[in-house]
Amino acid sequence: MKDHTIWTRDEIASPCIRVCMVHPEARICTGCLRSIDEITQWARMTPEQRGAVMQELPERRQRLTQRRGGSAARLLRRRKGED
Repeated sequence: MKDHTIWTRDEIASPCIRVCMVHPEARICTGCLRSIDEITQWARMTPEQRGAVMQELPERRQRLTQRRGGSAARLLRRRKGED
C-alpha cells in the first residue's frame, strides 16, 4: 500500500467550481466570486490571505446584478448613449 501523505497539504483549497465567467460590471468570477487578481495570485497567497478572501466571498454574491440583456442590449444602449 502506498503512503499518500506526501500529497497532503494544510492549505486552503481554491473555491473554484470550474464555472469561469467574469461578471461584466462587478468584475468578479460568477463561479468562485474571486476577482481576476485573486484568481491569478491564489497560488502565491499566504494561508492568511486566502482565508481573508474566503471570508469575503459570501458577501460578494450581492454584487452580482442581473444582466441587462447581453451583448445585443449593450449595443443598443451604446447606440442610445447610455453606456
